[in-house]
Amino acid sequence: MATTDSAHGLKVYPNRAASVILTGIDQLWVADITYIRLEEEFVYLAVILDAYSRRVIGWHLGQGLDDSLTRRALSMALRDRTVLPGLVHHSDRGVQYASHVYTQMLKEHGIDISMSRKANPWDNAACESFMKTLKYEEVYRTEYRNLADARASVGEFLEKVYNQKRLHSALSYRSPVEFEKALSMAASQPGVAV
Repeated sequence: MATTDSAHGLKVYPNRAASVILTGIDQLWVADITYIRLEEEFVYLAVILDAYSRRVIGWHLGQGLDDSLTRRALSMALRDRTVLPGLVHHSDRGVQYASHVYTQMLKEHGIDISMSRKANPWDNAACESFMKTLKYEEVYRTEYRNLADARASVGEFLEKVYNQKRLHSALSYRSPVEFEKALSMAASQPGVAV
């Protein structure tokens, strides 16, 4: 099932994420959409991850596949994170990310827009990998009755399991939250290793 339609007449942006050398959080945010099956329908999940810490920083689960889905995930990220100069937001070329309203939100916050090359999911491998983890560790193991049930269960997984407990080898076997705490501590106390 396709979640994005890149056959639109909206402006697309070059892949700027490929040239970002990550040294900290809030330098590169990666975004994607997936579908989740309920008993009688499909719903859609938009997520935004911090590429450095792998933390889910914005998400929204809804019935529609328009740009309100992605805008709500972006609003959460903007509310909870700090937009630093040079921050890049990377996504595919889907209409939800290329819409005027969505790109305007990014521009208003001084966020550089980056999009994958046409038909190239490898450009957003970090988010694709996260979606695989989400599907195998939560979605395929759970039968959701309705949207409220799915929102509660997926939200619990994202916020309490993935962000706080799931260990990542790339983060020295720490969770995204632990890793960000270590970064914060190292920044405030010179000589403390991350």
